[in-house]
Amino acid sequence: MALHHDLSFNPAILKPEISAILVAAGSSQRMGFDKLAALLDGKSVLVHTVQKFLDCDAITEILVICPPERFDLLDKATFTKPVRRIDGGTERHLSVANGLSAVSPKAEFIAVHDAARPLISQADILATIDAAKNHGAASLARRVTETLKRSDEHGLTLSPVSRENLWFIETPQIFRADLIRSAYDKVLKENISVTDETSALETISVKTQLIPSTSPNPKITTPADLHSVSP
Repeated sequence: MALHHDLSFNPAILKPEISAILVAAGSSQRMGFDKLAALLDGKSVLVHTVQKFLDCDAITEILVICPPERFDLLDKATFTKPVRRIDGGTERHLSVANGLSAVSPKAEFIAVHDAARPLISQADILATIDAAKNHGAASLARRVTETLKRSDEHGLTLSPVSRENLWFIETPQIFRADLIRSAYDKVLKENISVTDETSALETISVKTQLIPSTSPNPKITTPADLHSVSP
């Protein structure tokens, strides 16, 4: 039987505590070098990403899921709110789970963001927060506008794929704390592998509101991605 959750938001909560989990534990295998240490405009990718969440007044604490050497890329003197390092797991969802276990018990909402998305704008962070307050679960996303094709195993076209109501999912993804904890309890208990938090929420029958991104928010995965972005 599907689980049901009360997604109503109490408007009396004017400024809830929001913890941000920045996932930076990946090995950068496809990059060939540590992409989070790569420089953009003289600063590392990780520094740019952390700064975006330091600059967001709505975020009350930041947890960076990364090894110690990556955390050392950050200038602790610039921290204007609590920032902590948490060890990552062998897979992305295990890294997020480690972050969830360490967030402040006061957190009413939890944001998860790929640290390899350094261009996230303040406006898009805040829009996703507002949507999470209203719906309980929200994710930044981008509508699919390109032509889509299905191919055979040899890469030869077979048929078109409708792009209607299709989205590229981005981050941040922001959820009411009890919802994402409930979802991850199930993910871990049943050993479900999920690639993002909207998929985790779907395991407990909670839908996520998608919020169109208003500015470029690419995830740096290959050297070509790094060369194509500028802060």
